Amino acid sequence: MSVTLGLGLPQMKHHDIGRDVATVARAAEEAGYESLWVFERILFPEAPTQGLYGVPGLAWPEQYRGVADPLVTLTLAAAATERARLGTSVLVAPLHVPFQLARSLASLDAASGGRVIAGLGTGWSLDEYAAASVAPFEKRGAVLDELLDVCAAVWGPDPVSYEGELTTITAAAVGPKPARPIPVYLPANSPRATRRLVDRADGWMPVAMGAAQLTEQWRRIQDLAAERGRDRPLHACARVNAQYSAKPYEGEGRQPFQGSVAQIVEDLVAHVESGVPEFLLDLQSHTRDAAELADVAAEVFVAARAAGV
Repeated sequence: MSVTLGLGLPQMKHHDIGRDVATVARAAEEAGYESLWVFERILFPEAPTQGLYGVPGLAWPEQYRGVADPLVTLTLAAAATERARLGTSVLVAPLHVPFQLARSLASLDAASGGRVIAGLGTGWSLDEYAAASVAPFEKRGAVLDELLDVCAAVWGPDPVSYEGELTTITAAAVGPKPARPIPVYLPANSPRATRRLVDRADGWMPVAMGAAQLTEQWRRIQDLAAERGRDRPLHACARVNAQYSAKPYEGEGRQPFQGSVAQIVEDLVAHVESGVPEFLLDLQSHTRDAAELADVAAEVFVAARAAGV
């Protein structure tokens, strides 16, 4: 089954953002990748309130000590490319003022000729919330709902009007408008989040951590969409946080997408059986620099297509 492949752009501390983003973005587009992606981490707490992803005791990776702003990174990539879609996987909605984020996404879409995908989530880091959130962690779902409402209003026709808990827009012209309706992708990490996804989004953004798990999650979401009477297609783009190594991983305990190019592609083939139509490969954390990232990404793409992906 042939799927769409995207690549994560270099944002971590070991990259030179001003030079490397454009270099990798151009190389990825030339290699055949159809989408380019960014993620969001705004700080690295010296004494974290919680482990990575909220998992007790799980250390934050050193590369998170300096992660470039996602929309700045996408803007650099937009200027260096012509065709690749430009996605966020994900922006943490409560760390942004809804009106300002809606305008920024609209401007980037207009500037790039209609290439933006707005992947939005609620995040997990209490330290990031303490530093920058517009509402308490307990209200994260409500903030995401308001952001979706504000985006719909701001991206829609003038005059724009909206009244919410965080946002008030009194009949105003708001521009520029997106070049086309911006697709919104959401996670589905709880029953409420899954209903929000089915009712309000254009696509689902899971993390690929096991072929059987991804298959079951996608089936459940599609079943819920049918139950709730959704009559338009629901896309999906699964994030692959790859741990690349030049040599194959040997021994027991190998995690999905850990190891050599051949092992990463082997896992990709297995996950494609889920029916998810797009995969985002983030290879930056275990490649030394932009040159290696671009080379490994090209090798993975060629090997994946040769394997029928």
